[in-house]
Amino acid sequence: MRVWGDREAAVKGRALVLGGGGFTGIAWELGILAGLAEAGVDLSTADLLIGTSAGSVVGSLLASEPSLEERYQTQLEDPIDEVAARLTTRTLLAYGWAMLRSRAPEQYRARLGALALAAASMTPEERKAVIASRLPVAEWPEQPLLITASDAHTGEFTVFDRESGVELIDAVAASCAVPGVWPPAAVNGHRYIDGGMRSATNADLADGHERVVIIAPVTAGGGLVTSAARHAEQLRANGARVTLVSPDRDSRAAIGRNMLDPSRRAGSARAGRAQAARIVETIGVVWS
Repeated sequence: MRVWGDREAAVKGRALVLGGGGFTGIAWELGILAGLAEAGVDLSTADLLIGTSAGSVVGSLLASEPSLEERYQTQLEDPIDEVAARLTTRTLLAYGWAMLRSRAPEQYRARLGALALAAASMTPEERKAVIASRLPVAEWPEQPLLITASDAHTGEFTVFDRESGVELIDAVAASCAVPGVWPPAAVNGHRYIDGGMRSATNADLADGHERVVIIAPVTAGGGLVTSAARHAEQLRANGARVTLVSPDRDSRAAIGRNMLDPSRRAGSARAGRAQAARIVETIGVVWS
């Protein structure tokens, strides 16, 4: 695992883990966060933010101006700058075949990297422009933020932070590069794919923190990909108080089957906000 920067200052305290989940995942997470803040539980005060794929976008927005409420409101607008996509059956079968052929997580991710390099539907520069429209912040926040990705050639898991020498937008583009859908991001001479190919949350990066909230649009794992629940169990075994939030029935209905469908963004945001009212007490117990 390649970890840039110095994480010693980020140990202990409270960690907020934001998992992957496409366009709808961004919206749903912002809805959850806005609803919780409205109810008096402000997760933006975390001592450490960990973002994977969609969560890298949300973490970057959460640690910057303007307010969380304003960020939420943007999710209710028409997503005019987004490009619709989907994980096709063919791509999912390619994921499964890569899993069956691999004996180690790095080997699996390298195979997905090869898939991504061969199937790129746009250039890394075009994809970066889409990310830039989604992320109107250019600088890393002072608040500790970790963004996850994997090397497209070697499969090595990589964690970027403000000390990594990588621009924030490049780190986010790398974390959001879903293999077979978007091209691997080009960053400082390397190519990177989605951090969710190791885990939908990579919540184990919060190890050492006393209180951890994991917000995960996708919790599944299996084989060489660690599930959100497994990481939560590991954190609890190491002494942390942990709660894992995933979409409830109403939120799943709003999100739909295609998490890469921009037309479902507003409904997903509203569903997340409504769900927040139903979980605020549970989150508050862990957070405070």
